[in-house]
Amino acid sequence: MSTFKPGLYIVSTPIGNLDDITLRSLEVLKKSDIILCEDTRRSLKLLNHYKIKKKLVSYHKFNEKKELQKITEYLNEGKILSLISDAGTPTLSDPGLLLVKTCIEKKIEIFPIPGPSAITAAVSISGFDDKFLFYGFLPKTENDLIKTIISLKNLDFSLVFFIPGIKINFYLKFFKEYFSGRDILIAREISKIHETFYRDKISTIKPFKTTLKGELTIVISKIYSNNVNESDVDIVAEAAKYLKKYSLKDVVELISKKEKISKKKVYEICLKIKNNEKNN
Repeated sequence: MSTFKPGLYIVSTPIGNLDDITLRSLEVLKKSDIILCEDTRRSLKLLNHYKIKKKLVSYHKFNEKKELQKITEYLNEGKILSLISDAGTPTLSDPGLLLVKTCIEKKIEIFPIPGPSAITAAVSISGFDDKFLFYGFLPKTENDLIKTIISLKNLDFSLVFFIPGIKINFYLKFFKEYFSGRDILIAREISKIHETFYRDKISTIKPFKTTLKGELTIVISKIYSNNVNESDVDIVAEAAKYLKKYSLKDVVELISKKEKISKKKVYEICLKIKNNEKNN
């Protein structure tokens, strides 16, 4: 594309490594009259790296309503505007959705410029089912978090979340309670120097002893379809052994504390064992 139509361009930018940008993204940024940035300081690092000098306008979640009228005036004047976030694809757990909706209402053309995304990057190396649901940032308060997880836990999809690194242990506690029996991938610093991937079973993953910095992308596997979750095999064997010696109540209490999983989960496993024994 040597010429560009006036309108709003949603431009994906690198999530870490500055080389992860498409040639088309660079061309659009060079042709833009104005570039809307979540954080102009962070965006300047990318633009300076590629020697792109354009008018930058700060556009983030705290001023998007205030700036909306001015931005739509620019677009109505026939200007080319690009929207970029600090990293990845704008509007996905980043500012921009309000602007896109306004452009749709006012029949202003919008053009997606595809590129890097922490969501698809993490899912692509997870090894989990590729039918996934992206939720974004989970609620911060315990009550809201529990309500959200309960609404998601029975959906037959892999689940993708964004989580602040410093809060990982807080969220792991609830994952263990409601997503026990699934696998988890924690992606940190994707495409950066300290890129790290943590793989484990939710039932066995330990709290992190050191603080994880930055934003984490979490992928949780879908519900296993077989009657007994793969990660529960050892627990089933353990429960079957204890049920021969102790009461159901004592077995639930014992295994729940030992394996650090919910009593409800252990109770369901024990009931299956007892039912299987009756049928056999």
